[in-house]
Amino acid sequence: MNEIIFLVENSPEGGFTASALGHSIFTDAETTDELHTNVRDAIACHFDPTEKPGIIRLQFVREEVIHA
Repeated sequence: MNEIIFLVENSPEGGFTASALGHSIFTDAETTDELHTNVRDAIACHFDPTEKPGIIRLQFVREEVIHA
């Protein structure tokens, strides 16, 4: 595996939540810098070093509600 994708959403409590597509990997963080660190740590815990993806892609999902 060369790449893994995380969907990143704003958390209702503040900060971010991230979940990997196709894998049971979840993490959260208060800042984007902390998110980068936590995602790398979560991947290191989930994969053997020889199977670890070389590219981590973060897809930020933003939801807006507007009233008509």
